[in-house]
Amino acid sequence: MNTENLTNSTVKEAIEALQAGGKETRLSFFSDDAVFTDDGNERDLKAFFDNAFNHEEKFLTLDKVENDGKNLTGDFYAGRWATFKVYFNFHLKEDKIERLDIGQVSKR
Repeated sequence: MNTENLTNSTVKEAIEALQAGGKETRLSFFSDDAVFTDDGNERDLKAFFDNAFNHEEKFLTLDKVENDGKNLTGDFYAGRWATFKVYFNFHLKEDKIERLDIGQVSKR
């Protein structure tokens, strides 16, 4: 997957780490008290990345990059759960991710 259209350097580096399977590197982009939600439900960020790493979860395509490179939409391979159209919305404070909201894009 091509990450050239990711315009926010922190988001780009975090996504590249996710794509490469860099388990420990991924968490280094987040603040110590970062909030993580999955389909609107607050979840444990470290557990999410542990699961993603174990199942080689990653973006297959990036269809939209919006909000100064902080909101991404694309096809995401979710391991045993199959492939879904998802959004990742990053909230940054300085150069750290302080919140990540992800979820399945609803079909309307």
